[in-house]
Amino acid sequence: MIVRWGVDALPEVLEGRAAFLMATARWEAPVDVTGRWSELPTDAPIDPGNAEVLLAVGGGSTIDTAKRVSAETSLPLVSVPTTYSGAEWTTYYGIRDASRRMRGGGGGSRNEAIVYDVELTRELPRDVTGGTAMNALAHCCEALYVHGRDPDADPLALEGAAEISAALPQVLDEPGDRAAREALLRGAAKGGEALARSGLALGHAMAQGIGGRYGLPHGVLNAICLPSALRFNDDFVPAALLAGRAAERAEELARRAGFTTLRALGVPEADLPELATAIARRPGALANPRPASDADVLELLRTIL
Repeated sequence: MIVRWGVDALPEVLEGRAAFLMATARWEAPVDVTGRWSELPTDAPIDPGNAEVLLAVGGGSTIDTAKRVSAETSLPLVSVPTTYSGAEWTTYYGIRDASRRMRGGGGGSRNEAIVYDVELTRELPRDVTGGTAMNALAHCCEALYVHGRDPDADPLALEGAAEISAALPQVLDEPGDRAAREALLRGAAKGGEALARSGLALGHAMAQGIGGRYGLPHGVLNAICLPSALRFNDDFVPAALLAGRAAERAEELARRAGFTTLRALGVPEADLPELATAIARRPGALANPRPASDADVLELLRTIL
């Protein structure tokens, strides 16, 4: 993967190729493009015309949509993330409809390059900052114990978690602090790479299962679900992660960002058994180091309701 910092690196990365821009209407094209699609996120067909490369500027939903188009067309993808989601590192994607409910997914995007620029994150709303940063923290944590992980990615995950833990409170208190924003983005980038090299576990399975059903933000669900998943996996969580108090620190950060319970998001208690059954069968749950039964997941959901 080619990684560059600063949008002024885009011309070098694109190498003069005709680029099709995928971005919501608020983002201007940082380079000349042959066309664009702004109705994002979407599960509708998208035709990039005669483009030679896809250029995605945005958060996880935008980049996921671009990954879908890349997989369908075999066009290479250059991503310019504007949040801390980490979607730019993986080749798989989720498909959501206009109400943001999950409608499937796939894989096989041709990710070619990532261009980070802290300036694109400086006006993020507080909830998006907190949610996507907590998603990045979950990437770091779960990469350290998921089945089939790459042990060589452990230093990235540990460093990323420490950087996110240190920078996020400052960014929440002082949203315009450029240095803190850059530290947070660099930590999230490490988490994204660790995610791509190692994978996801139970906390993400919970967040995906709940968020996809109700159209709730993925990062917010990770913030709420991660502490309970860390406690469930306590025997497998490295002592070096967040000074040996990973679950407590994750919970502190989630609450500081304003994320508390599933009930606060409108998740009905009556749905928990059905959710638990679906979550226990997700890939992340099956890759968890401690087996999680339907009953285990149901108990975890009740602790965060």
